[in-house]
Amino acid sequence: MRDVCALDTRIGQAFAALAVRADRELCEGRTDLIGSHGQTVYHWAEGGRVHGTLQLGGPAWIAEATGRPVVSDLRTRDVAAGGQGAPLVSLVDALWLRGRPGVCAALNLGGIANITVVAGAADPLAFDTGPANALIDAAVGDLTGGRLDHDADGATAARGTVHEPLLERLLAEPYYALPAPKTTGKELFHASYLRAALAATGPVPDDDVVATVTELTARTVADAVRSVHATEVIASGGGTRNPTLMRALRRELGPIALRTSDDLGLPAAAKEAYAFAVLAFLTAHGLAGTVPSCTGARHASVLGSITPGRRGLGLPAPGRPAPTRLEVFRR
Repeated sequence: MRDVCALDTRIGQAFAALAVRADRELCEGRTDLIGSHGQTVYHWAEGGRVHGTLQLGGPAWIAEATGRPVVSDLRTRDVAAGGQGAPLVSLVDALWLRGRPGVCAALNLGGIANITVVAGAADPLAFDTGPANALIDAAVGDLTGGRLDHDADGATAARGTVHEPLLERLLAEPYYALPAPKTTGKELFHASYLRAALAATGPVPDDDVVATVTELTARTVADAVRSVHATEVIASGGGTRNPTLMRALRRELGPIALRTSDDLGLPAAAKEAYAFAVLAFLTAHGLAGTVPSCTGARHASVLGSITPGRRGLGLPAPGRPAPTRLEVFRR
């Protein structure tokens, strides 16, 4: 437990230092409120349900360093209400993409890939499709003995060839056939998971391993997108900086339009940061930050816990109407 305590403390202190810098460099010292997702260390998904979730990074360190109130622990309330606790950005996606023609899928390519489906007046739908960068990073880390932690510019995958027997084994994972809403994480898709698949298929050249798990991400994302009849995909997250992955995804999507959130005014590398800032704003105003059709919860919930800033805690007056649309203004 000492290690858990130390990790929670060190992450909180690192977040605090970044929050001080962000307030100074991005907000000119005028920040009113900080939202901190924390670092997920375990998302307890089992038997089609999420039983708990744990994020580290004590918010008190952020509040102390910045003097601002901090909204944190955003996932647990949705899990307590019977939800998956993910994807939490689905409400923001729905507000942001509402009104676009056709069926729009907001795709986040982080460690895990998730989509939010927005179609006219219908309730939005969201779920994790499977690994995005998780197995790519695990493969690169294993194959380089920890010297590298990701496939920079998709260069390793580009040199390799997809190993069909390995790909078929990975595609047989039961998670992909589960109905939405559903969520997964690195508790399932990790280095040992990939090693087990490799042990069953025999030796595979290093570059081919990375090419195959990159293809796995493209294939499973495209399968999920087609299953919801999407006509457009708006991608964000670290995976958008992997040109090999993006080429594979474009190929698998075929006629379905693929663009990044940058094209709509939200930086692809920072979209989740913007989304959690919106969720923190909603919490501070006593407004729900979840969509039950996306997380599977029994009801929408006001998310998280609030750690007061240096001046105590003064919340806005209740009764503010919930937002119905999010517009992005470019400066």
